[in-house]
Amino acid sequence: MNSNPRTKAFILLGLLALIWGTSFILIKQGLKAFDADEVGALRVAFASLFLLPVGLTHLKELKRDDYEKLFASGMMGIFIPSFLFALAQTRMPSSMASVLNTLTPIFTMLIGAILFRQQFKLLTIVGIILGFAGTVLLSLSRSGATITGFNAFALLIVLACFFYGSNLNLIKFKILDVRSITITSVSLMMIGPLAFIYLLGFTDVVHKLTTVDGAWRSFGFIAVLGLMSTAVATILFNQLVKISTPMFASSVTYLIPIVGVMWGMFDGEQLQGGHFIGMAAIVGGVYLANRKK
Repeated sequence: MNSNPRTKAFILLGLLALIWGTSFILIKQGLKAFDADEVGALRVAFASLFLLPVGLTHLKELKRDDYEKLFASGMMGIFIPSFLFALAQTRMPSSMASVLNTLTPIFTMLIGAILFRQQFKLLTIVGIILGFAGTVLLSLSRSGATITGFNAFALLIVLACFFYGSNLNLIKFKILDVRSITITSVSLMMIGPLAFIYLLGFTDVVHKLTTVDGAWRSFGFIAVLGLMSTAVATILFNQLVKISTPMFASSVTYLIPIVGVMWGMFDGEQLQGGHFIGMAAIVGGVYLANRKK
């Protein structure tokens, strides 16, 4: 990889960390009027609507066997994790959820090694472990919590991270000749109807819009969430996977908590020593895991 694609990859990584790190604010606003599963389904529905015209114009680029792969990508990378995270975070603190989310690079590495015979340097493994440890420290420093007991709902996020890691390797090694915008738009076009069926058949979203105070405001925040954190961010993410490696792309999960800390500062949160040590460990881990020979 020459310097230009590598520079572009780091820019995309930073943009994704900013977008996904900010998404927690939009989710918080959406949850003021809607349940977690409704927010997840609305997010997917809005994203599919935004990119529907794009998806329709890109269908001609696809071969017959591409559709099955793109549907699998949409389910593993967007649809299923949206519901798994929504359900898990009704029974566990966001600090623990952010820690578990950083299992994505570990699953990416394991799946790449087992199914696609990818080889990883020792520094990559050390960097992954260091980044994960930094995220744990940073999250615990923010919440003042400790890791005690076992929460079965944590397994839902572990499963979501497994799907994320699987999708990363699928895009990199099995959808080689399809552009990132085509992958995203067509995948969303295929899973969008499932979100609408769930919303209309299994939720009270329509009723809440007409009876709950502030529902339309929350609805607007979720629309922005669907546009930026799902539609736009997934296009950028798939492009990042195309020009870098699955391991590099998955490193964004380590940077998201740092963005959360920055937003916390604007909200009056005081930084402590654990914050700085955690952030330094994350940055160092990302550097080591993606260091060139």
